[in-house]
Amino acid sequence: RERLSWDVDPTTYAAIRRLWISHSRAEDARDLPGLIATLSDDCVYEIVPTGQRWAGHAGARDFYTSFLGAFPDVKFDLQDIVIGPQGVCEEADVTGTHEAAWLGFPPSGERLIWKVVIFFPWDPAKKKFSGERVFMTPESLLG
Repeated sequence: RERLSWDVDPTTYAAIRRLWISHSRAEDARDLPGLIATLSDDCVYEIVPTGQRWAGHAGARDFYTSFLGAFPDVKFDLQDIVIGPQGVCEEADVTGTHEAAWLGFPPSGERLIWKVVIFFPWDPAKKKFSGERVFMTPESLLG
């Protein structure tokens, strides 16, 4: 409830939007240092349906190394986005060739398509994202 009371102001909105754009560009460029630079040192990555979590910058590196290794040609097609003082929520259609194991699913070698909703919580003290909460259907990785 405390997060709901955060005021919306143009300066914070602009900072959050800029950081999300930096994060997205770094991901598209496979720029791991650029991705990590958008995250607080205590960030947490979570795949909500499975409960899998990665903590801290080391965890974020492991998450991205595993994910981008499993889907080296991954593309996010942004469908919708909401930016507020609590962070960013995006909906995207994702495509990628499943070339390595991920989330316990063996590689299928097939090009997969799935929907994802990702919440990037904003840490106002650190002015970075405190990770990602990923909502998707893990069964979509079965090919």
